[in-house]
Amino acid sequence: MKKILALIMASVMMLGVVGCSGGEEAADVKSEGVMTYAEYAAAELETPVVVETYVQAKQGWWENQATLYTQDKEGGYFLYNMPCTEEEYNKLTPGTKIKVSGHKTAWAGEVEIIDSTFEIMEGNYVAEAMDATALLGTEELINHQNKLVAFNGLTVEASTDANGNEAAFLYNWDGSGEAGTDSDLYFNASINGATYTFVVEYYLCNETTDVYKAVQGLNVGDTIDLEGFLYWYEGAQPHVTSVIVK
Repeated sequence: MKKILALIMASVMMLGVVGCSGGEEAADVKSEGVMTYAEYAAAELETPVVVETYVQAKQGWWENQATLYTQDKEGGYFLYNMPCTEEEYNKLTPGTKIKVSGHKTAWAGEVEIIDSTFEIMEGNYVAEAMDATALLGTEELINHQNKLVAFNGLTVEASTDANGNEAAFLYNWDGSGEAGTDSDLYFNASINGATYTFVVEYYLCNETTDVYKAVQGLNVGDTIDLEGFLYWYEGAQPHVTSVIVK
């Protein structure tokens, strides 16, 4: 009898473990009136949207406005100039769940939420980078806009500055900037015979960060793995947060 009871208890415990595990992998359950990511993606531009999402990184705060990279388990949302006090901004640590109401719009191809309000909710989620290497140069890539993604096994290619000089990276897109002047870093990298442009966005990762220093140390021909947020500007222009030289 004791053996039977032990087997029953073990079975119940295993079911509990499976149930908990499944809950972690399940898609987010949205509150009433909140869009799924699919509904948000299908919404027309310049229309109201309501989403629940999780802070992944903060691009900056100024004049009581915050710009955030956020994501749920289905897709990414870029929140641009969201009204936010400094006290509230400090609470928006990676993984924090927020409910956001605003308008969906786009600028140069980048889909974002503006004119928004938010509230902090219970819940926490930090996304792992999705390997998007095989999607470079495909129409499918844009479907993952604003998500944390990875590109692996790329080769650093030369970039040409405003004076016609070649380098592994440029301060600003045309090479007109200088270090320490709030300059973004642009660099080219290729795979399978095609070259793509990547950027270290200064307000996301400034000169004190490892990724900024890593890009400053790149050489043409280096093989690199990248992670970053799939920002869009007249095409894919990932905002890189990690560079590893192989």
